[in-house]
Amino acid sequence: MSTQRELKLKWLFLGYLITNTGASFIWPLTTIYMHQYLGETLTTAGIVLFFNSMAQVVGNIIGGRMFDRWREDRTMLIGVILVTTATGLLVPFHAWPAYPIFLVISGFGSGIVMTAINGFATRIQNHTSSYVFNVLYFTSNLGLVFGTLAVGFVLPLGITIVFALAFAMYLLLFVIWFSEYRGLAQPRHAVPGASAKARVHLALPVITVLTTLVIVWLFYEQWNSNISAYMLGMGLKVRDYSFLWTINAVLIVTFQPVLTFFDDWLSRHLNGRIYSGIALLAVSFPLLIVAHHYGMFVASMTILTLGEITALPAISTYVDRFAPETQKGRYQGFVQGCAASGRALGPLVGAIIIDGSSYRVLFVAATVVITIVACIHAVINRTWRQPSQAD
Repeated sequence: MSTQRELKLKWLFLGYLITNTGASFIWPLTTIYMHQYLGETLTTAGIVLFFNSMAQVVGNIIGGRMFDRWREDRTMLIGVILVTTATGLLVPFHAWPAYPIFLVISGFGSGIVMTAINGFATRIQNHTSSYVFNVLYFTSNLGLVFGTLAVGFVLPLGITIVFALAFAMYLLLFVIWFSEYRGLAQPRHAVPGASAKARVHLALPVITVLTTLVIVWLFYEQWNSNISAYMLGMGLKVRDYSFLWTINAVLIVTFQPVLTFFDDWLSRHLNGRIYSGIALLAVSFPLLIVAHHYGMFVASMTILTLGEITALPAISTYVDRFAPETQKGRYQGFVQGCAASGRALGPLVGAIIIDGSSYRVLFVAATVVITIVACIHAVINRTWRQPSQAD
């Protein structure tokens, strides 16, 4: 029977933490595992990662639609069942081609789960949406830290143990769903004259901010792919590259709570927060052009991370302000899907630019393109006002 009880914040955040921790047990290992363990080429690994990301995009979109038009709790349950089953099958079956098949299914299920949790986040009434999305972003990165750190210790024991731990995390998520998310569904009331197939009409500022999100993630993903080769080509070591992600994690865990503390002020200046964060993201790339020593890479990563934690959670809040009450899930599905699309296209687009020209052109393109799309959004946002929208 449907009920309108509200999900407690701790279970919302814990669900997101577990989801991201489980995912971070698997996806960072994909390239290494396929290349070194399965003997596949780096190109093949890149294709598998692309299909994994695109499956997540499809999961985001379908999950958002199911969340709004069906039952919120059962939407999440379907995602949890898919990702748990796929991950569980990876424990005994992780050779080729079972591994990429189950990885793609896992990505699809994960997309549904993440969109559902973001949909539940929009239903929280006793905190501002800005506060909720800030903490969600913090917990997602905390899950990444936990997962990648644990993999470093567990991988020497065997890849099967890694998959088993991921499976255990998703089993825990199912238990939490059963005890806390089950029954969370708002009653659907028919609206006289309304179409049974309500269409989504995105306002132009939402389209431009989502486009900006795709572009930001497309170039951000260069740090996960092509910049590692760039650093090694300059004589730096793998541990130097890995340490940059330690800096990234420390900065997020340190400064995200600070932003959350000033949430009321930042919510009143949401546009300024987005603009300043994207500006930091854009100016981080020119430093790579003149990076002749390791300190410049550290500076670039620091600026990039500060821009990330400033802008990206705010985009979820911005989009939510435009979302009708009956389409909250779908709007958050678009946010998740655009981020996943940028991550999927990033390595491929970066490789094409590098092969066709150079790393320098890639870094210049990152700065110019991010700046252009952000300025287009700013101009459109300035002329398209909503009464509830903050300056």
